[in-house]
Amino acid sequence: MMTQRRILFATLVAASAAALFYLMYLTLSVGGVTGIDIVILVSFVLILPWLSIGFWNAIIGFLISVFARNPLAVVNPAAAGVPEDLPINTTTALLLCIRNEMPARLVRNLEAMMRGLAQSGEGQKFHVYVLSDTTDQQIGEQEHVAFEQLAVTWQEQIALTYRRREKNTGYKAGNIKDFCDRWGAQHDFALVLDADSFMSAPAMLRLVRIMQASPQMGILQSLVVGLPSTSAFTRVFQFGMRLGMRSYTMGSAWWQGDCGPYWGHNAVIRLAPFMQSCEMPVLKGRGGQEKHILSHDQLEAVLMRRAGYEVRVYPFEDGSWEENPPTLNDFLGRDLRWCAGNMQYTRLLNLPDIKPTSRMQLILAVMMFAGSPAWIVMLTAFSVLIGTTYNINRVIDLGPGTVLFVSLLLVIFLPKLSSAAEVLLRASTRRSFGGVLRFSSALLVDSIFSLLLTSIMWVSQTVFLAGLLFGKNITWSGQARDDHVVPVLQAVRRYSLHFVVGALLIWPLAHLHPETIPYALVFMGGLLVAMPLAVITSWPSVGLFLKRIRWFGIPEEFNTPAVLKELSLPALSNQDLRSPDAPPLSSGG
Repeated sequence: MMTQRRILFATLVAASAAALFYLMYLTLSVGGVTGIDIVILVSFVLILPWLSIGFWNAIIGFLISVFARNPLAVVNPAAAGVPEDLPINTTTALLLCIRNEMPARLVRNLEAMMRGLAQSGEGQKFHVYVLSDTTDQQIGEQEHVAFEQLAVTWQEQIALTYRRREKNTGYKAGNIKDFCDRWGAQHDFALVLDADSFMSAPAMLRLVRIMQASPQMGILQSLVVGLPSTSAFTRVFQFGMRLGMRSYTMGSAWWQGDCGPYWGHNAVIRLAPFMQSCEMPVLKGRGGQEKHILSHDQLEAVLMRRAGYEVRVYPFEDGSWEENPPTLNDFLGRDLRWCAGNMQYTRLLNLPDIKPTSRMQLILAVMMFAGSPAWIVMLTAFSVLIGTTYNINRVIDLGPGTVLFVSLLLVIFLPKLSSAAEVLLRASTRRSFGGVLRFSSALLVDSIFSLLLTSIMWVSQTVFLAGLLFGKNITWSGQARDDHVVPVLQAVRRYSLHFVVGALLIWPLAHLHPETIPYALVFMGGLLVAMPLAVITSWPSVGLFLKRIRWFGIPEEFNTPAVLKELSLPALSNQDLRSPDAPPLSSGG
């Protein structure tokens, strides 16, 4: 059945990509196909697969979520029949992987998770390992004191082991390998957490029970959503991200099936095949220097599947959270680290004996970032094409061009729109997002925000990829977690290039064809406002205002789970978000 699904999915993707390409061809061929038209068409070919796949993931995911009697049975049948009270007779290592993080927040989150496991009566089936790669000596000393004290406090209920490496060889993958070499044989599973991860006890136990009942399953990935935040940037970003992931994840699980994703955290792995088959290769850099894999997660999923074990996703929001970056600067920093890691996959596409779908996963991981230069080249070519002719009708057929423009917007926004439709179709879900008016207005603003952010990412990723070609290096480091202001001068330095690129692309259009500027701003507008966007979305006053009127709120803010109350998150403090009183912007369910 999976083969038929994948053939159908590939057919749909190819057909929609071909239709969009034909529209582009019709748009450009009005005066004959020139050299610059060919540049646009070739760039568009590189962009189309990622767009088409996201489009069909969203459609399929929406149909399954709305119309399937049991969506889980459709995409992960082994998980659908596992009893909620299945006795646990396995042992699971809970791995908290950290590097230069302030211990207080780590202890707060970890202790809440340990308390939940202990209260479930299954605490003795877990052993917590705090795996530190911290290089800051002062933070390392604080870690040692904090986690040794936590181990003493919980020693009667859940075991805790703290270990700090002197060298972070292999980055996070090397950190976990060190755990496997020392303690891996003592446990059946490992539940991997990042420093910003948080999971409820029922969510962790559900993953373990599914793995225990499914001996063919090697990795089970939960659907991770953002924790409530007071940062304006984070609130808007993760509101949209949450919508984008709902239908998209369900749809991708439908055709990926046993070759699913692994995101490196908030997931359970089966340790025996992982230790035997998932060790990371070491690449050779310039001059023969060893280069360790940065983005280990998807490669581990590929190797696990090659070993004969399934990699599956649990595609529901189910008590699995992470913290998202608090500012645009921090977000782009994380994004470029992912970019550097994913581009290493270009040297691993010829791995022997991997499944075709797994190979496609690696290709898609590369295309996720390789499409950015294609967008920049295509937009530049369009700017030159339109900005060097007085009669736009001689170079562009506005009939198919208009259809193409609308179609592209539909393809880009469908993952969010399909999830939004799913939310609006159910009264309980509408209420969980604060009501129709609040949700719809936030969706509209988020759509504009995502367009602005996307063009900023295109330039940042393109410049970064160019740097990689000339030997630029990047490594994992500690990340900013707390809200902080982006200084104006820092924003000017960081986003001046974005502004210049945007101005150069739009100026030829403004000079000869100002009527095209609204269309150009859809894909280039973010470049002109990157500096104020970075600064304003970092202001605490803006974030607190959004929190006060409960705009861009996520379900946890309107009906807070008990486990999140234990964390005393600022975004959940000083107001009863479950109050039925009609606040500003609310229209009810």
